[in-house]
Amino acid sequence: MEDFISRGFLSSSLLLLSLYVVFRVAHSFWLKPKSQEKRLRKQGIRGTSYSILNGDMKELARSSKEARSRPIALNHQISPRVLPFFYKMVQIYGKVSLSWMGTRPRLLLADPELMRLVFTDTSGHIVKPPQNPLVSLLQLGVATLEGDKWAKRRRLMTPAFHAERLKGMIPAFSACCCDLVQRWKKLAVPQGSCEMDVSREFHILASDVIARAAFGSSYEEGKKIFDLQKDQVILSTEAFYSFYFPALRNIIHKKEQAMQNGDSGDADLLGLLLKCRDEADNDMTIEDVIEECKLFYFAGQETTANLLTWTLIVLSMHPEWQEKAREEVLQICGKKTAEIDSIKQLKIVPMILNEVLRLYPPVTILHRHTLKETAYWGDNAEEFKPERFSEGISKASKDEIAFYPFGWGPRFCLGQNFALTEAKMALTMILQNFWFELSPSYTHAPCTVITLQPQHGAPVILHQL
Repeated sequence: MEDFISRGFLSSSLLLLSLYVVFRVAHSFWLKPKSQEKRLRKQGIRGTSYSILNGDMKELARSSKEARSRPIALNHQISPRVLPFFYKMVQIYGKVSLSWMGTRPRLLLADPELMRLVFTDTSGHIVKPPQNPLVSLLQLGVATLEGDKWAKRRRLMTPAFHAERLKGMIPAFSACCCDLVQRWKKLAVPQGSCEMDVSREFHILASDVIARAAFGSSYEEGKKIFDLQKDQVILSTEAFYSFYFPALRNIIHKKEQAMQNGDSGDADLLGLLLKCRDEADNDMTIEDVIEECKLFYFAGQETTANLLTWTLIVLSMHPEWQEKAREEVLQICGKKTAEIDSIKQLKIVPMILNEVLRLYPPVTILHRHTLKETAYWGDNAEEFKPERFSEGISKASKDEIAFYPFGWGPRFCLGQNFALTEAKMALTMILQNFWFELSPSYTHAPCTVITLQPQHGAPVILHQL
């Protein structure tokens, strides 16, 4: 009798447990998503219907693979290739549409007013999505923080990126750009011209600039650490923590000692961060400083390298603007090495860089659909028209939220002055010494790999002046 009761109790328990598991699975993979979909549709939001488990992921992957298999004509209508799924969603469902990342609903916003609300939200209800494990591993400083921690770190770091404080880093910019020009001249010597993948060249330049600007006299040591770190992140978390923290810590300790012995700390980012930390008398640790140096390296390298790459591609497509920019540079700077005061006088070069950022933004998912909206940029939204920025960014479109290549609201990119100053100096020196055109082997195939890049490289023919 007791055995019968025990077996009955066990069977009942197993049945209840099984029912609970079935309910939880059904709730997570069907009931909850369908309930969320129902509520969103009641608010008038159109979009795809939930498909169990995968949502729209299969279609997103399929459309992306198909788009990448074909290059496009030599124009600036890149949305259907770069973001085919999202482009189609906006065309079918409008500026606010519903799609699914697995079991999670995702709202696609292409409405500037709604984006303004998202970017300026301070309630804490709209935050960044959960981090990818790789991002967590990298510990990229302020970019990965939220709430009070983010606000405190942001307040501390902002002074280090003011335009005036960046003046001390100009020699680092100049030295790296001079090295680039001299290297290109040597390659062009035999025939007066040469062909090269400028995308690769600009990544080398950006890496050198950031290493010098971040670490000053210790830049060679810092550059080796970060170059190795890119490979080690993929290979091993153990190596990341056992090697790089001690190595970076040694550089920081040397900088602290130099500042104690009279170094102003104004010539590199590390010194500025340590100076701001001491001035604010806050509890920013050595590990916190390390995180910010890593963020500066990873974000700065991709942003500036790709901006310069697309600028040379676009100016090769529009030689009349290349010539206008060169005339301005030679008139203001002559053939002398560009300095910060002369760069500030340039008008056409910044217009070109802004227009390239508009058409080829670093982070496409935030920009693309708004940028081609004729209500904000006019009927020539997909044409290269630098003159739209002739009166500055604020008057370039009918709404300032239509242009935000470095983000918008309280979380805009702190490094935008650094990136643009570097790009202006590099482009100025290139225009002083070369004219350039696209190689016949160039294939116009913009694609997103973290940032917007030319899928098959950027072969350009350089002609020495």
